[in-house]
Amino acid sequence: MKLGWVAAAASDVGRVRQGNEDAFLIDAPRGVFLVADGMGGHAAGEVASAVATEAVGTALRAGVDLGLQADGLAEALRRSFRLAHGAILDYTAANPAAAGMGTTMTAIVVCDDGTFRLGHIGDSRAYLLRDGVLGQITHDHTWVQREVDEGRLSPRGARTHRFAHILTRALGADSTDEPDVYSGVLRPGDVLLLATDGLTGMLTDRRLARTLAAAERPVEEMVAELVFAANRRGGRDNITAVVVRVHESTAGADDTVPEG
Repeated sequence: MKLGWVAAAASDVGRVRQGNEDAFLIDAPRGVFLVADGMGGHAAGEVASAVATEAVGTALRAGVDLGLQADGLAEALRRSFRLAHGAILDYTAANPAAAGMGTTMTAIVVCDDGTFRLGHIGDSRAYLLRDGVLGQITHDHTWVQREVDEGRLSPRGARTHRFAHILTRALGADSTDEPDVYSGVLRPGDVLLLATDGLTGMLTDRRLARTLAAAERPVEEMVAELVFAANRRGGRDNITAVVVRVHESTAGADDTVPEG
């Protein structure tokens, strides 16, 4: 069975920050989607997320164009993250004022048979809504998540902890930081959400699921509602969301929305 998909994205500065350090990419014909959340200040975070998006996006598009299948795309993900890390270090070497900049990265490649490979580093997230149930695919690389994993902090406490923003892995931070790579198979009716923590830090999983479960709504309306809701809750950070809805298609990957 061949699958197709429709996708949309939105990014917003929020109500507190002066600039938007998030980045995203939708290449629906190739099944490549990603979000990144830069850090560093003095516009360095914006540069870091843009540099990483360019490096990862270019490598993944090339992999798809070469006809790589799922396992090959998994290696392409790992390689693209290393390229992004190197590109950030090269930029900071040439621009010392940007030293210390880095970014999260959550990127997925979906094949027209439904198989996917997903690379992740940092605290941007990927979710999958299936049969009305929302599940988080990725695992946050943060200090508070580590405390939760080791039983010293509750998930509820982690959401409001003053150290919730501290990352334990990021592109541009440490050369030993490797991405997590996930695999799976999508089915018709599935909905993917990639989001930065400016969205997930403002909205509960229940709130996310309620929006994503509205199967009759265009995906453009979904992302607009998510951004609006995050801003209504305070918009304390930049907000970025990518939504991908999967459907059966005899045309396969060609039956997608154009890149946006």
